Amino acid sequence: MSIQDRVALTGRLSISLNGKVVQEVNNLVVTAGKNWIASRMSVATASVMSHMGVGTGSAAAADGDTALGTQLSTRSGLTTSGGVVAGAVITYACTYAANSHTGAITEAGVFNASTSGTMLCRTVFPVINKGAADTMTVSWAVTIS
Repeated sequence: MSIQDRVALTGRLSISLNGKVVQEVNNLVVTAGKNWIASRMSVATASVMSHMGVGTGSAAAADGDTALGTQLSTRSGLTTSGGVVAGAVITYACTYAANSHTGAITEAGVFNASTSGTMLCRTVFPVINKGAADTMTVSWAVTIS
């Protein structure tokens, strides 16, 4: 008898602008993110995911990505460092206040540091125009199945 077990990582990004969902899109867990997951399963020496970045890059997400194409401003700390786990789903969330991270946002990523560090996942999506008066919340669910 042959037993085959395959683990898949999938994610879904939801973006709200001023409390209204304006975008939902699937994401890519990049190679560096998969390696980070393996290291956390082994000896947990890699830092937990703690920051999210948004940007204006438009190049498609690729397995080899380690940074956003064009990051806006600095990365922001996650609402809960390390994310929130429920069963096989871990959710990362971040709120971008008014007067921060404004522009034509087209990409997002989750990282384990405020600069450099490891990228877990990245996605590119149609433009979301965040003005100075807007508050934006990004919620990112990664499912292990």
